[in-house]
Amino acid sequence: MREAYIVAGYRSAIAKAKKGGFRFYRPDNLAVDVIKHLLKSVPELDPHRVDDLIVGNAFPEAEQGLQVGRMIALQCLPQEVPGVTINRFCASGIDTIATGIARIQSGMMDCVIAGGIESMSMVPMTTCSQLSNREGLSWLLYGNGFNC
Repeated sequence: MREAYIVAGYRSAIAKAKKGGFRFYRPDNLAVDVIKHLLKSVPELDPHRVDDLIVGNAFPEAEQGLQVGRMIALQCLPQEVPGVTINRFCASGIDTIATGIARIQSGMMDCVIAGGIESMSMVPMTTCSQLSNREGLSWLLYGNGFNC
């Protein structure tokens, strides 16, 4: 099995949801800023050598919805670099790193950029009671203590 290494890491600053400095800043734009900074921190890396951008997102809707991984890739990487979004709720960001490592170790890829985005200001949050009151919708989530 091939070795995989984390060559560089960077994250944005954080702020309070609904009140903080990023409340009107789109999460995809923030991710683009982070990735551009990351690429500058490793000047020996030609962005054309990136095989994939893997973006984790717990609530892929509104400004961070659709195929946000591809939209981010189009803004900060060469057009031929694909982008994908992974949704594993709270484990989305760490799952992108594990997926990238697995793809490198298996020989499928040589260079992956992976991480997560989330905006708690721009995404409407709902509760179990709000969900279960919708017509015909009932949730039962196992393993984490939630029962809607």
